[in-house]
Amino acid sequence: MPQAAVSRPERHGVRSLPDRYAAEFARSRQLHERARGIFPNGVTHDLRHMEPFPVYVDHAEGGHKWTVEGHDLIDYWSGHGSLLLGHSHPAVVAAVRDQAGRGTHLGACHELEIAWGDWVQRLVPTAERVRFVSSGTEATLMALRLARIVTGRPRVLKFAGHFHGWHDFLIPGADAPTADRAVAGVPAEVAAQTVIIPPNDPDAVERALRDDPGIGCVILEPTGGHCGSVPIRGPFLQRLRDLTTRYGQLLIFDEVITGFRVATGGAQEHYGIRPDLTTLAKVLAGGLPGGCLAGRADIMAALEFRPGQPKMQHPGTFNANPLSAAAGVAALEIVASGEPSRRASVVARSLRQRLNDLFAERDADWIAYGEFSFFRLIAGYRGPRPESDDFVPYDGDMNRLDAPADPHLVRAFRQGMLLNGVDLPRLGGMTMTAHTEADVEHTVTAVAATLDLLRAE
Repeated sequence: MPQAAVSRPERHGVRSLPDRYAAEFARSRQLHERARGIFPNGVTHDLRHMEPFPVYVDHAEGGHKWTVEGHDLIDYWSGHGSLLLGHSHPAVVAAVRDQAGRGTHLGACHELEIAWGDWVQRLVPTAERVRFVSSGTEATLMALRLARIVTGRPRVLKFAGHFHGWHDFLIPGADAPTADRAVAGVPAEVAAQTVIIPPNDPDAVERALRDDPGIGCVILEPTGGHCGSVPIRGPFLQRLRDLTTRYGQLLIFDEVITGFRVATGGAQEHYGIRPDLTTLAKVLAGGLPGGCLAGRADIMAALEFRPGQPKMQHPGTFNANPLSAAAGVAALEIVASGEPSRRASVVARSLRQRLNDLFAERDADWIAYGEFSFFRLIAGYRGPRPESDDFVPYDGDMNRLDAPADPHLVRAFRQGMLLNGVDLPRLGGMTMTAHTEADVEHTVTAVAATLDLLRAE
Protein backbone atom coordinates (compact mmCIF):
# COMPACT_ATOMS: atom_id res chain seq x y z
CA MET A 1 0.00 0.00 0.00
CA PRO A 2 1.47 3.41 -0.91
CA GLN A 3 2.68 5.36 2.05
CA ALA A 4 1.13 8.71 2.86
CA ALA A 5 3.12 11.84 2.22
CA VAL A 6 4.67 13.68 5.15
CA SER A 7 6.34 17.07 5.25
CA ARG A 8 10.09 16.90 5.09
CA PRO A 9 12.90 19.11 3.83
CA GLU A 10 13.87 19.02 0.16
CA ARG A 11 16.23 16.15 -0.66
CA HIS A 12 18.78 16.69 -3.42
CA GLY A 13 16.66 19.50 -4.86
CA VAL A 14 13.48 17.35 -5.00
CA ARG A 15 10.55 18.83 -3.12
CA SER A 16 8.18 16.66 -1.13
CA LEU A 17 4.56 16.24 -2.21
CA PRO A 18 3.20 18.62 0.48
CA ASP A 19 5.78 21.24 -0.47
CA ARG A 20 4.85 21.01 -4.14
CA TYR A 21 1.18 21.28 -3.26
CA ALA A 22 1.78 24.35 -1.09
CA ALA A 23 3.83 26.02 -3.83
CA GLU A 24 1.35 25.34 -6.66
CA PHE A 25 -1.68 26.52 -4.68
CA ALA A 26 -0.12 29.42 -2.80
CA ARG A 27 -3.06 31.80 -3.33
CA SER A 28 -5.48 29.18 -1.98
CA ARG A 29 -3.31 28.91 1.11
CA GLN A 30 -3.51 32.67 1.63
CA LEU A 31 -7.29 32.66 1.29
CA HIS A 32 -7.59 29.77 3.73
CA GLU A 33 -5.60 31.69 6.32
CA ARG A 34 -8.20 34.46 6.07
CA ALA A 35 -11.08 31.97 6.17
CA ARG A 36 -9.82 30.38 9.38
CA GLY A 37 -10.58 33.62 11.19
CA ILE A 38 -14.16 33.55 9.95
CA PHE A 39 -15.34 29.91 9.68
CA PRO A 40 -14.69 26.92 11.98
CA ASN A 41 -11.73 25.11 10.40
CA GLY A 42 -11.92 27.74 7.66
CA VAL A 43 -14.56 25.85 5.63
CA THR A 44 -18.33 25.96 5.05
CA HIS A 45 -18.85 22.21 4.46
CA ASP A 46 -17.18 19.31 6.29
CA LEU A 47 -16.22 17.55 3.08
CA ARG A 48 -14.25 20.58 1.91
CA HIS A 49 -11.97 20.38 4.92
CA MET A 50 -8.48 19.37 3.82
CA GLU A 51 -5.09 19.55 5.47
CA PRO A 52 -3.11 21.75 5.27
CA PHE A 53 -5.62 23.80 3.23
CA PRO A 54 -8.22 23.25 0.47
CA VAL A 55 -8.03 24.68 -3.03
CA TYR A 56 -10.11 27.74 -3.85
CA VAL A 57 -11.99 27.80 -7.16
CA ASP A 58 -12.60 30.94 -9.20
CA HIS A 59 -14.93 29.71 -11.96
CA ALA A 60 -16.17 26.57 -13.68
CA GLU A 61 -17.55 25.47 -17.04
CA GLY A 62 -18.57 22.09 -18.39
CA GLY A 63 -16.60 19.35 -16.68
CA HIS A 64 -13.78 21.63 -15.51
CA LYS A 65 -13.10 24.30 -12.92
CA TRP A 66 -10.24 26.75 -12.49
CA THR A 67 -8.54 27.60 -9.21
CA VAL A 68 -7.65 31.11 -8.10
CA GLU A 69 -4.12 30.32 -9.27
CA GLY A 70 -5.43 29.54 -12.76
CA HIS A 71 -5.01 25.75 -12.61
CA ASP A 72 -7.45 23.85 -14.85
CA LEU A 73 -8.98 20.90 -12.95
CA ILE A 74 -11.24 18.11 -14.18
CA ASP A 75 -14.05 18.23 -11.64
CA TYR A 76 -15.58 15.08 -10.15
CA TRP A 77 -17.28 16.84 -7.24
CA SER A 78 -20.03 17.74 -9.71
CA GLY A 79 -21.38 20.38 -7.34
CA HIS A 80 -21.65 17.79 -4.53
CA GLY A 81 -23.80 15.82 -6.96
CA SER A 82 -26.12 18.69 -7.89
CA LEU A 83 -24.71 19.05 -11.41
CA LEU A 84 -25.55 16.47 -14.05
CA LEU A 85 -25.31 18.67 -17.15
CA GLY A 86 -22.00 20.28 -16.16
CA HIS A 87 -21.04 23.67 -14.80
CA SER A 88 -22.65 26.80 -16.22
CA HIS A 89 -24.87 25.00 -18.73
CA PRO A 90 -26.04 27.69 -21.19
CA ALA A 91 -29.75 26.90 -20.80
CA VAL A 92 -29.57 27.06 -17.00
CA VAL A 93 -27.47 30.24 -17.03
CA ALA A 94 -29.90 31.95 -19.40
CA ALA A 95 -32.93 30.95 -17.33
CA VAL A 96 -31.41 32.21 -14.08
CA ARG A 97 -30.15 35.44 -15.66
CA ASP A 98 -33.59 36.18 -17.08
CA GLN A 99 -35.38 35.48 -13.82
CA ALA A 100 -32.88 37.49 -11.75
CA GLY A 101 -33.87 40.53 -13.76
CA ARG A 102 -37.57 39.85 -13.11
CA GLY A 103 -37.24 39.23 -9.37
CA THR A 104 -35.28 36.97 -7.04
CA HIS A 105 -37.97 36.65 -4.37
CA LEU A 106 -41.53 37.56 -5.21
CA GLY A 107 -43.12 36.75 -1.87
CA ALA A 108 -45.97 35.17 -3.79
CA CYS A 109 -47.02 32.19 -5.86
CA HIS A 110 -45.62 32.24 -9.39
CA GLU A 111 -45.91 30.30 -12.65
CA LEU A 112 -42.40 28.86 -12.53
CA GLU A 113 -43.19 26.86 -9.38
CA ILE A 114 -46.06 25.20 -11.24
CA ALA A 115 -43.84 24.41 -14.21
CA TRP A 116 -41.15 23.03 -11.87
CA GLY A 117 -43.62 20.83 -10.00
CA ASP A 118 -45.11 19.68 -13.29
CA TRP A 119 -41.69 18.41 -14.42
CA VAL A 120 -41.30 16.49 -11.15
CA GLN A 121 -44.69 14.85 -11.66
CA ARG A 122 -43.87 13.97 -15.27
CA LEU A 123 -40.49 12.42 -14.48
CA VAL A 124 -40.85 10.79 -11.03
CA PRO A 125 -43.25 7.83 -11.19
CA THR A 126 -44.69 8.22 -7.68
CA ALA A 127 -44.99 12.03 -7.50
CA GLU A 128 -48.76 12.38 -7.07
CA ARG A 129 -48.17 15.56 -5.06
CA VAL A 130 -45.07 17.74 -4.60
CA ARG A 131 -43.95 20.20 -1.92
CA PHE A 132 -40.79 22.30 -2.45
CA VAL A 133 -38.22 23.02 0.25
CA SER A 134 -34.71 24.47 0.19
CA SER A 135 -32.54 21.38 0.68
CA GLY A 136 -32.40 17.61 0.94
CA THR A 137 -32.13 17.87 4.70
CA GLU A 138 -35.46 19.72 4.82
CA ALA A 139 -37.04 17.16 2.50
CA THR A 140 -36.16 14.19 4.70
CA LEU A 141 -37.23 16.07 7.82
CA MET A 142 -40.62 16.71 6.21
CA ALA A 143 -40.90 13.06 5.17
CA LEU A 144 -40.41 11.87 8.76
CA ARG A 145 -42.90 14.34 10.20
CA LEU A 146 -45.57 13.40 7.66
CA ALA A 147 -44.92 9.73 8.35
CA ARG A 148 -45.54 10.29 12.07
CA ILE A 149 -48.76 12.18 11.37
CA VAL A 150 -50.07 9.50 9.01
CA THR A 151 -48.97 6.37 10.91
CA GLY A 152 -49.09 7.65 14.49
CA ARG A 153 -45.74 5.93 15.12
CA PRO A 154 -42.66 7.87 16.27
CA ARG A 155 -39.67 5.80 15.14
CA VAL A 156 -37.82 5.51 11.83
CA LEU A 157 -35.74 2.61 10.54
CA LYS A 158 -32.62 3.57 8.60
CA PHE A 159 -29.50 1.79 7.37
CA ALA A 160 -25.96 2.24 8.62
CA GLY A 161 -23.90 4.42 6.30
CA HIS A 162 -26.88 6.16 4.69
CA PHE A 163 -26.85 9.96 4.90
CA HIS A 164 -30.20 11.75 4.90
CA GLY A 165 -29.17 15.22 6.01
CA TRP A 166 -27.81 16.51 9.28
CA HIS A 167 -30.99 16.89 11.35
CA ASP A 168 -31.29 15.09 14.69
CA PHE A 169 -33.45 12.16 13.64
CA LEU A 170 -31.39 10.91 10.70
CA ILE A 171 -27.77 11.90 11.32
CA PRO A 172 -27.25 8.93 13.72
CA GLY A 173 -25.70 6.03 11.85
CA ALA A 174 -24.62 8.14 8.88
CA ASP A 175 -20.99 7.10 9.24
CA ALA A 176 -20.75 3.34 8.98
CA PRO A 177 -19.51 1.08 10.42
CA THR A 178 -19.56 3.14 13.65
CA ALA A 179 -23.32 3.32 13.31
CA ASP A 180 -24.17 3.08 17.01
CA ARG A 181 -21.91 5.94 18.10
CA ALA A 182 -23.68 8.82 19.83
CA VAL A 183 -23.83 12.02 17.78
CA ALA A 184 -22.60 15.17 19.47
CA GLY A 185 -25.49 17.54 20.15
CA VAL A 186 -28.26 14.97 19.58
CA PRO A 187 -30.11 14.10 22.83
CA ALA A 188 -30.14 10.40 23.63
CA GLU A 189 -33.93 10.39 23.85
CA VAL A 190 -34.13 11.77 20.31
CA ALA A 191 -31.53 9.32 18.94
CA ALA A 192 -33.57 6.50 20.49
CA GLN A 193 -36.29 7.17 17.93
CA THR A 194 -33.91 6.09 15.14
CA VAL A 195 -33.45 2.36 14.62
CA ILE A 196 -30.25 1.53 12.72
CA ILE A 197 -29.48 -1.79 11.04
CA PRO A 198 -26.96 -2.91 8.38
CA PRO A 199 -27.98 -2.62 4.72
CA ASN A 200 -28.74 -5.62 2.51
CA ASP A 201 -30.04 -7.78 5.37
CA PRO A 202 -33.75 -8.39 4.73
CA ASP A 203 -34.04 -10.74 7.71
CA ALA A 204 -32.88 -7.95 10.04
CA VAL A 205 -35.42 -5.64 8.43
CA GLU A 206 -38.23 -8.09 8.99
CA ARG A 207 -37.28 -8.66 12.63
CA ALA A 208 -37.21 -4.92 13.29
CA LEU A 209 -40.53 -4.20 11.58
CA ARG A 210 -42.26 -7.20 13.12
CA ASP A 211 -41.01 -6.72 16.67
CA ASP A 212 -41.07 -2.92 17.03
CA PRO A 213 -44.60 -1.49 16.66
CA GLY A 214 -43.20 2.02 17.08
CA ILE A 215 -41.52 2.04 13.65
CA GLY A 216 -43.66 4.02 11.23
CA CYS A 217 -41.36 4.34 8.24
CA VAL A 218 -38.21 3.04 6.56
CA ILE A 219 -35.85 5.37 4.71
CA LEU A 220 -32.84 4.58 2.53
CA GLU A 221 -30.65 5.73 -0.32
CA PRO A 222 -31.82 3.24 -2.95
CA THR A 223 -28.41 2.59 -4.54
CA GLY A 224 -26.54 2.53 -1.22
CA GLY A 225 -25.11 5.09 1.16
CA HIS A 226 -22.17 7.35 0.38
CA CYS A 227 -22.86 7.18 -3.37
CA GLY A 228 -23.02 3.41 -3.43
CA SER A 229 -20.05 2.56 -1.20
CA VAL A 230 -22.05 -0.49 -0.13
CA PRO A 231 -24.20 -1.09 -3.22
CA ILE A 232 -27.89 -1.90 -2.94
CA ARG A 233 -29.65 -3.67 -5.79
CA GLY A 234 -33.19 -4.30 -6.96
CA PRO A 235 -33.96 -7.53 -5.07
CA PHE A 236 -33.32 -5.90 -1.68
CA LEU A 237 -35.46 -2.90 -2.64
CA GLN A 238 -38.29 -5.23 -3.62
CA ARG A 239 -38.05 -7.05 -0.29
CA LEU A 240 -38.26 -3.70 1.48
CA ARG A 241 -41.37 -2.82 -0.47
CA ASP A 242 -42.94 -6.18 0.36
CA LEU A 243 -42.02 -6.03 4.05
CA THR A 244 -43.17 -2.45 4.63
CA THR A 245 -46.46 -3.26 2.91
CA ARG A 246 -46.91 -6.38 5.04
CA TYR A 247 -46.15 -4.70 8.39
CA GLY A 248 -47.69 -1.31 7.63
CA GLN A 249 -44.76 1.11 7.44
CA LEU A 250 -44.19 3.81 4.86
CA LEU A 251 -41.25 3.34 2.49
CA ILE A 252 -39.22 6.48 1.79
CA PHE A 253 -36.68 6.64 -1.02
CA ASP A 254 -34.08 9.32 -0.42
CA GLU A 255 -33.30 10.19 -4.03
CA VAL A 256 -31.51 13.44 -3.27
CA ILE A 257 -28.44 12.01 -5.04
CA THR A 258 -30.01 9.38 -7.30
CA GLY A 259 -32.95 11.44 -8.52
CA PHE A 260 -32.65 12.22 -12.26
CA ARG A 261 -29.07 10.87 -12.16
CA VAL A 262 -29.53 7.09 -12.00
CA ALA A 263 -32.34 7.39 -14.53
CA THR A 264 -34.72 10.12 -15.63
CA GLY A 265 -37.18 9.05 -12.93
CA GLY A 266 -34.49 8.08 -10.43
CA ALA A 267 -33.72 4.71 -8.89
CA GLN A 268 -37.42 3.96 -8.48
CA GLU A 269 -37.85 4.07 -12.24
CA HIS A 270 -34.69 2.04 -12.88
CA TYR A 271 -35.70 -0.73 -10.45
CA GLY A 272 -39.47 -0.50 -10.90
CA ILE A 273 -40.14 -0.02 -7.17
CA ARG A 274 -42.84 2.37 -5.92
CA PRO A 275 -41.98 4.07 -2.60
CA ASP A 276 -44.63 5.94 -0.66
CA LEU A 277 -42.55 9.12 -0.41
CA THR A 278 -39.50 10.39 -2.30
CA THR A 279 -37.07 13.12 -1.26
CA LEU A 280 -35.30 15.07 -4.00
CA ALA A 281 -32.73 17.88 -4.23
CA LYS A 282 -29.40 18.50 -6.05
CA VAL A 283 -30.11 17.87 -9.79
CA LEU A 284 -33.72 18.90 -9.10
CA ALA A 285 -32.70 22.57 -8.92
CA GLY A 286 -30.11 22.57 -11.70
CA GLY A 287 -27.24 23.32 -9.32
CA LEU A 288 -29.02 25.95 -7.23
CA PRO A 289 -30.42 25.40 -3.71
CA GLY A 290 -33.68 23.52 -3.75
CA GLY A 291 -35.38 20.30 -2.74
CA CYS A 292 -38.79 18.70 -2.57
CA LEU A 293 -40.85 15.92 -1.11
CA ALA A 294 -43.01 13.98 -3.54
CA GLY A 295 -45.32 11.06 -3.05
CA ARG A 296 -48.76 9.67 -2.44
CA ALA A 297 -51.54 12.25 -2.45
CA ASP A 298 -53.18 10.82 0.68
CA ILE A 299 -49.96 11.22 2.68
CA MET A 300 -49.12 14.66 1.29
CA ALA A 301 -52.67 15.71 2.23
CA ALA A 302 -51.39 16.19 5.80
CA LEU A 303 -49.91 19.46 4.50
CA GLU A 304 -53.36 20.71 3.49
CA PHE A 305 -55.73 22.91 5.47
CA ARG A 306 -58.46 20.40 6.34
CA PRO A 307 -61.03 21.21 9.03
CA GLY A 308 -60.77 18.76 11.89
CA GLN A 309 -57.69 17.01 10.44
CA PRO A 310 -54.08 17.24 11.67
CA LYS A 311 -51.88 19.47 9.56
CA MET A 312 -48.11 19.71 9.33
CA GLN A 313 -47.15 23.36 9.51
CA HIS A 314 -44.75 24.26 6.71
CA PRO A 315 -43.52 27.79 6.12
CA GLY A 316 -40.12 28.40 4.47
CA THR A 317 -38.84 31.68 3.10
CA PHE A 318 -37.18 30.19 0.05
CA ASN A 319 -39.60 27.36 -0.79
CA ALA A 320 -39.84 27.18 -4.62
CA ASN A 321 -37.93 30.45 -4.95
CA PRO A 322 -38.02 31.81 -8.53
CA LEU A 323 -34.28 31.49 -9.23
CA SER A 324 -34.14 27.83 -8.22
CA ALA A 325 -37.40 27.16 -10.05
CA ALA A 326 -36.01 28.74 -13.23
CA ALA A 327 -32.82 26.66 -13.01
CA GLY A 328 -34.78 23.52 -12.18
CA VAL A 329 -37.20 23.88 -15.09
CA ALA A 330 -34.33 24.51 -17.52
CA ALA A 331 -32.35 21.52 -16.25
CA LEU A 332 -35.22 19.03 -16.01
CA GLU A 333 -36.39 19.87 -19.54
CA ILE A 334 -33.00 18.62 -20.75
CA VAL A 335 -32.86 15.72 -18.29
CA ALA A 336 -36.25 14.50 -19.55
CA SER A 337 -34.70 13.08 -22.74
CA GLY A 338 -32.87 10.44 -20.69
CA GLU A 339 -29.61 11.21 -22.47
CA PRO A 340 -27.92 13.08 -19.57
CA SER A 341 -28.21 10.20 -17.08
CA ARG A 342 -27.24 7.67 -19.75
CA ARG A 343 -24.22 9.68 -20.90
CA ALA A 344 -22.91 10.32 -17.37
CA SER A 345 -23.17 6.59 -16.60
CA VAL A 346 -21.31 5.66 -19.80
CA VAL A 347 -18.42 8.00 -18.91
CA ALA A 348 -18.22 6.66 -15.35
CA ARG A 349 -18.22 3.06 -16.60
CA SER A 350 -15.38 3.87 -18.98
CA LEU A 351 -13.42 5.52 -16.17
CA ARG A 352 -13.89 2.56 -13.82
CA GLN A 353 -12.78 0.09 -16.47
CA ARG A 354 -9.76 2.15 -17.53
CA LEU A 355 -8.64 2.57 -13.93
CA ASN A 356 -8.96 -1.15 -13.22
CA ASP A 357 -6.91 -1.88 -16.34
CA LEU A 358 -4.25 0.50 -15.03
CA PHE A 359 -4.21 -1.10 -11.58
CA ALA A 360 -3.97 -4.58 -13.09
CA GLU A 361 -1.13 -3.60 -15.42
CA ARG A 362 0.83 -2.15 -12.51
CA ASP A 363 -0.14 -4.90 -10.10
CA ALA A 364 -1.22 -2.10 -7.79
CA ASP A 365 -3.29 -2.87 -4.70
CA TRP A 366 -6.08 -0.53 -5.82
CA ILE A 367 -9.42 -1.13 -7.53
CA ALA A 368 -12.28 0.99 -8.83
CA TYR A 369 -15.94 0.04 -8.50
CA GLY A 370 -19.40 1.56 -8.59
CA GLU A 371 -22.59 1.88 -10.59
CA PHE A 372 -24.30 4.47 -12.75
CA SER A 373 -22.37 7.77 -12.70
CA PHE A 374 -20.51 6.99 -9.45
CA PHE A 375 -16.98 5.66 -8.99
CA ARG A 376 -15.08 4.71 -5.87
CA LEU A 377 -11.48 3.69 -5.25
CA ILE A 378 -10.15 1.25 -2.68
CA ALA A 379 -6.49 1.45 -1.71
CA GLY A 380 -4.73 -1.47 -0.04
CA TYR A 381 -7.20 -3.85 -1.69
CA ARG A 382 -6.84 -7.57 -1.00
CA GLY A 383 -9.12 -9.67 -3.16
CA PRO A 384 -9.94 -10.74 -6.71
CA ARG A 385 -9.81 -8.13 -9.45
CA PRO A 386 -13.08 -7.10 -11.09
CA GLU A 387 -14.09 -9.25 -14.04
CA SER A 388 -17.09 -7.09 -14.93
CA ASP A 389 -18.54 -3.70 -14.07
CA ASP A 390 -21.12 -5.38 -11.79
CA PHE A 391 -18.35 -6.41 -9.39
CA VAL A 392 -18.87 -5.63 -5.69
CA PRO A 393 -15.66 -5.88 -3.63
CA TYR A 394 -15.50 -7.95 -0.46
CA ASP A 395 -18.95 -9.42 -1.20
CA GLY A 396 -20.51 -6.15 -0.09
CA ASP A 397 -19.09 -6.28 3.46
CA MET A 398 -20.04 -2.91 4.97
CA ASN A 399 -17.24 -3.06 7.54
CA ARG A 400 -14.65 -3.18 4.74
CA LEU A 401 -16.29 -1.05 2.05
CA ASP A 402 -17.50 1.80 4.24
CA ALA A 403 -14.75 1.90 6.86
CA PRO A 404 -12.94 5.24 7.17
CA ALA A 405 -9.99 5.46 4.80
CA ASP A 406 -6.53 6.35 6.08
CA PRO A 407 -6.71 10.17 6.29
CA HIS A 408 -2.99 10.55 5.53
CA LEU A 409 -3.35 8.51 2.35
CA VAL A 410 -6.50 10.38 1.31
CA ARG A 411 -4.78 13.71 1.80
CA ALA A 412 -1.69 12.66 -0.12
CA PHE A 413 -3.75 11.16 -2.94
CA ARG A 414 -5.86 14.30 -3.27
CA GLN A 415 -2.78 16.50 -3.29
CA GLY A 416 -1.23 14.36 -6.03
CA MET A 417 -4.39 14.41 -8.12
CA LEU A 418 -4.73 18.19 -7.79
CA LEU A 419 -1.12 18.61 -8.88
CA ASN A 420 -2.02 16.50 -11.92
CA GLY A 421 -5.14 18.47 -12.81
CA VAL A 422 -7.99 16.46 -11.25
CA ASP A 423 -10.22 17.36 -8.30
CA LEU A 424 -12.24 14.65 -6.60
CA PRO A 425 -13.74 14.33 -3.11
CA ARG A 426 -11.64 11.83 -1.23
CA LEU A 427 -11.40 8.47 -3.06
CA GLY A 428 -14.22 8.72 -5.58
CA GLY A 429 -16.54 11.04 -7.39
CA MET A 430 -19.42 11.56 -9.84
CA THR A 431 -19.43 12.17 -13.56
CA MET A 432 -21.48 14.64 -15.60
CA THR A 433 -22.58 14.73 -19.22
CA ALA A 434 -19.94 17.40 -19.81
CA HIS A 435 -17.11 14.97 -19.08
CA THR A 436 -15.40 13.58 -22.18
CA GLU A 437 -13.27 10.60 -23.11
CA ALA A 438 -10.33 13.02 -23.10
CA ASP A 439 -11.16 13.77 -19.46
CA VAL A 440 -11.20 10.04 -18.73
CA GLU A 441 -7.81 9.62 -20.40
CA HIS A 442 -6.37 12.55 -18.45
CA THR A 443 -7.78 11.19 -15.18
CA VAL A 444 -6.23 7.76 -15.70
CA THR A 445 -2.89 9.40 -16.46
CA ALA A 446 -3.26 11.56 -13.34
CA VAL A 447 -3.92 8.50 -11.17
CA ALA A 448 -0.83 6.78 -12.59
CA ALA A 449 1.30 9.84 -11.90
CA THR A 450 -0.12 10.19 -8.40
CA LEU A 451 0.66 6.57 -7.56
CA ASP A 452 4.24 7.29 -8.63
CA LEU A 453 4.31 10.34 -6.34
CA LEU A 454 3.01 8.30 -3.41
CA ARG A 455 5.64 5.61 -3.95
CA ALA A 456 8.36 8.26 -4.14
CA GLU A 457 7.21 9.66 -0.83
